[in-house]
Amino acid sequence: MSVETVDRPAPERGGATAPLLAVNNVEVIYDHVILVLKGVSLEVPPGGIVALLGANGAGKSTTLKAISNLLRAERGEVTKGSVQFDGERVDGLTPNDLVTRGVIQVMEGRHCFEHLTVEENLMTGAYTRREGRRAVADDLEKVYGYFPRLKERRTSQAGYTSGGEQQMTAIGRALMSRPRMILLDEPSMGLAPQLVEEIFEIVRRLNEREGVTFLLAEQNTNIALRYASYGYILENGRVVLDGDAETLRSNEDVKEFYLGLGTAGRKSYRDVKFYKRRKRWL
Repeated sequence: MSVETVDRPAPERGGATAPLLAVNNVEVIYDHVILVLKGVSLEVPPGGIVALLGANGAGKSTTLKAISNLLRAERGEVTKGSVQFDGERVDGLTPNDLVTRGVIQVMEGRHCFEHLTVEENLMTGAYTRREGRRAVADDLEKVYGYFPRLKERRTSQAGYTSGGEQQMTAIGRALMSRPRMILLDEPSMGLAPQLVEEIFEIVRRLNEREGVTFLLAEQNTNIALRYASYGYILENGRVVLDGDAETLRSNEDVKEFYLGLGTAGRKSYRDVKFYKRRKRWL
């Protein structure tokens, strides 16, 4: 499947449109000792796709868990800053309360219920809904419309499906909750390039047709910036660079250290590692 660059308007910075999600100077500590996030701030506009980029260990997953309030399960806590969703502060809510408001996270590694069938996994996403069986059934068919492969495998145990099918199941399960925003953590992890492109194409369609807002954490900077309108680059728990996707794609530092390209052409992995000692934009 070929993928074309999807051009989207950048989020308005300081304009009239209020962000759907605003993370303000958030600091996260694990085990009361380990400082992981050091004053992270970002915004996600309504109906946008925003990418959270950076190497492994930069703090991307921790940022998403700080938003979805899943840190306490890993002995982490937000010690400073705030998180606002749709103009209201939500960092004190339980994860369940946040889901009912329309924010749901698709975890890194997919985390399907392996002993349940694909369809049973999807139905768990509707657990908090109260509209009745008809509405849930309609949404299940809509999920199958976006993921035809899941309909074919609906009676298979999730643990026996492929990595790509499990990723589709995890996203479909999130859709069953009728989210306003999905926090998507490393959707490309462990997947073949063709499947990665398929997943991101589905994300684009969900954004355009269903109006779902996405904040996605991704190491694959190249494909993330094809679909996102705006991006933030994390390094050691700090936002070191942000901008609209086209600006980031053309930035020489990003091209050299994250896309493997520079003014002199493609760099070797050893050259790219030199970034840790240079840090030109800090």
